[in-house]
Amino acid sequence: MANALIIVDVQNDFCEGGSLAVAGGAGVAAGISGLLADEPQRWDHVVATKDYHVDPGAHFGDPPDYVESWPRHCVVGTSGSEFHPDLATDRVEAIFHKGEHAAAYSGFEGHAADGETLADWLHRHDVERVDVVGIATDHCVRATALDAAREGFATTVLLDLTAAVAPATLDVALRAMDGAGVTMHGAPVISAA
Repeated sequence: MANALIIVDVQNDFCEGGSLAVAGGAGVAAGISGLLADEPQRWDHVVATKDYHVDPGAHFGDPPDYVESWPRHCVVGTSGSEFHPDLATDRVEAIFHKGEHAAAYSGFEGHAADGETLADWLHRHDVERVDVVGIATDHCVRATALDAAREGFATTVLLDLTAAVAPATLDVALRAMDGAGVTMHGAPVISAA
């Protein structure tokens, strides 16, 4: 039974200094890298997702409402769409881009360069269990974990390696993941503000 680590959206725009920064994002990037270095045999496969916007329509708001619309972020061709420099990507076997022309939160909405979906890639590699880490706990990590469980994968979120936006949305996300049978370990990084 193969297992995989799914690294969700650890990109410059979601870390400190980015256009849609989540407090603790850079620390999450470094923490994931540290765990991959310390436990190289823990996962059979490592994949990553990227928010990858070309023209996502109403997903970008001016002004944004921070519910359905957001500041411009992770635009294809900008440094904001790149992985954070503290994230070691040498183990990443495939990258799944999402949200080119519409809002997309779950990595399972994305596709690799050849068009293969995350679910198809994981099934092709006989993955049955996934661990999910990344940014943000209450948005794209939540959506990816819920879809992983829906796709039939035994799903765990390593909360210590996630960063959340706000207490209210984090609480909703944790309840949703728990209700879907997602296992959770640790506590996410979250701003005290």
